[in-house]
This record gives sequence, structure tokens and C-alpha cells, in this order.
Amino acid sequence: MAGRRVVVVGGGAIATRRVPALLDAGADVVLVSPALSPALQGLLPRFTYHERVFTPSDLDGAWLVHCAVDDPTAGAAVSAAAEERRIFCVRADDRHAATAWTPAVTRHGQVTVAVLGGGSPRLSMGVRDRIAGLLSEISADRLAGTVALVGGGPGDPELITVKGRRLLNAADVVVADRLAPGVLLDELRPEVEVLDVAKLPYGAAAAQSFINETLVDRARAGKFVVRLKGGDPFVFGRGGEEAIACSEAGVPVLVVPGVTSAISVPALAGIPVTHRGVTHEFTVLSGHVAPSSPESLVDWPALARARGTIVVLMGLRHLAEIADVLIRGGRNPETPAAAVQEGSTSQQVVVRGTLASIASAAADLRTPVVTVIGEVVTVLG
Repeated sequence: MAGRRVVVVGGGAIATRRVPALLDAGADVVLVSPALSPALQGLLPRFTYHERVFTPSDLDGAWLVHCAVDDPTAGAAVSAAAEERRIFCVRADDRHAATAWTPAVTRHGQVTVAVLGGGSPRLSMGVRDRIAGLLSEISADRLAGTVALVGGGPGDPELITVKGRRLLNAADVVVADRLAPGVLLDELRPEVEVLDVAKLPYGAAAAQSFINETLVDRARAGKFVVRLKGGDPFVFGRGGEEAIACSEAGVPVLVVPGVTSAISVPALAGIPVTHRGVTHEFTVLSGHVAPSSPESLVDWPALARARGTIVVLMGLRHLAEIADVLIRGGRNPETPAAAVQEGSTSQQVVVRGTLASIASAAADLRTPVVTVIGEVVTVLG
């Protein structure tokens, strides 16, 4: 379809599903409809839009037409115009009147497989899913000698991305830290080598240089290595350091972003980090270094003057000092605050207070803890 004219008749739910795939294929999409769904409006001007009813001349020069309406009379008119011009026509309202059909599709990298199940959507989807599994096995063979930096999300194993889960299941070696979803490790094949490189807060920790060397060594041995992290690899996860180490060693790297705890943990505790009319900004910072430390890279005075939401990761130990420096910098001590322990898991605990009291309220919590400071804490009650 790349560069070829494809006409879509209709601007509702069906067209909303079909148009993105056509655009992704590089088609020159022309859509004809008296109205557009909001999602399609958001895709303008990536396609040509005629705000009116269909006329047969709309198909002049087209290679394919998608009739994305549920009106049989309108569908018949589109089919007749397509038949006259010898253009294949997909009919959403009547597959038996169509001359082309939309298949069940699976995509793996540059490979796209489309399945038609003789008119049975369930059969098409079942075969498509089996093929997707086989493609995953083939993809795994092609990944030998590669390192994938995979974000595992905040802790709930269902919050890893689809791509992250697929690559994890294909791994020969998994290098995991303590914040990675541990349940996923129990689902790995028995022959997968699992290396624990947990970094306990202010306790036992694998040196970053050892982790880097391990990733490179296993990849050079022809293994597909997944570095499974909690949250997102590049949000205080040292993913950048590991990517640099692999790149310098000539080892290919895949980066799979994860659902960061900075946003997801507050959300699961009922706290949106932004809210209309409340805040237009939020700042995420690492609290593992005390504000008084010369190693701190945070501009604390500027942060104290800001009005937006503050999200603190790894800051439980220094929470009292963080609150104090913000208050001394001008932040209202009565600003609502909350601390969330082990967000998204069965061990989640939420304590609330103010900026002045949150350190005391969180004194009995254990890491990992995400702290949120700002008016958004009370938005949902």
C-alpha cells in the first residue's frame, strides 16, 4: 500500500481501527465522511479528509477502498462504484458482499503475517496467535549475542510491556535486580540462567562494573541476555551506563521502556501527578543522596520555589531532610504529601500527611517508597 491511494468511507469506530494501520503501511489515505471521530481528528493532516457523503468519483485512481459504515445501502453504493472501477472493496457491514477482507495480523519487527480464517474471526485470531508464538521463537534465535534492557514496571507482573514480556520469555540469560517483578522469573524456562544482581539500599549490592561485565560476557558467548529492571531502565535505573558498556564492547543493545514507578505508583494509590487546574508540571528526583551532600545534583532552592508536584524516588532515608530543605526554601509546610510503599504489589501501603509531617508518617515504611508532594495528593480524596 505504500504510496498508493486507499479510500476509506466512514469516520466512526470502524474507520478509527482501520486508518492507523493504513497510515503505518504508508498508504495515501483519503477519508470521506460527514463527520470524524475524535481519534481520527487527532491524526489529521496525515490523511486527506473530505467532509461530505461519498460519491463514486472518490474512487478514481484508488487501489483499495474500505467501506467502514454499517449502512447496507451506502455500502452497496460503494461496492458498485468499486466494481465498476475494478477496485478491491472491504465491506465492514457485509463481508459476503466484499471483494477483500481485513485479516488477523501479527507483527514481529519487519515481519508481518496476515491470516484469513475462511470468514471465521475466531479461527483467524487463533491461527494468528499460534503463528505469533512461532515468530517469537524464531526472533529469539536472531537475538543471540544481544542485550535487551527491559523495564519491568513498578512491581505488578502484569504491568510489564507486551514487548518486554515477549523478550523475557525468549531470554537465555536474565540479569535481574530486586525491584524487577520476581513472579516473572518463576515463569522462565528451566534452562534459563538467572543472575541476581540486587542492590539493597545502603546494603549489599553488586558493583555496576560487575553487572556491565556480566552483560557483555554472556552476550559475547552467544546468549540473548535480558537485563530486567524495575520501573524504566533510564529513570534512575543506570540503563544508560549499561547501554554504554555494551556499545563500547560492540554488543548490540535493545531498549524496552518500562512503566516508571514515578507515575504509576502514585496513580495506583489514587494520586494523579498532574490535574487540570491544580498543576501544570511535575518533577521526579532521586532522594538517595541527601540535600546537604556535595554529591547532590538537585537545585533545591529552585525546586522549593516551584509550584508543581514533586515525586521523590529512593528518598525514604533522607525524607526528613528533603522536607526540611523544601520548607526552608519557601514551600508551604502544609502542602499535602503521601508516601507509598511497594506500590502496585500486595504489600502496598499508603500513608498521608503534609510536607512537615510526612517523614514521621512514613517512619515505619520499608523500601521501595515513592513520595509525592503537592496539591494533587488530595485531588481524589
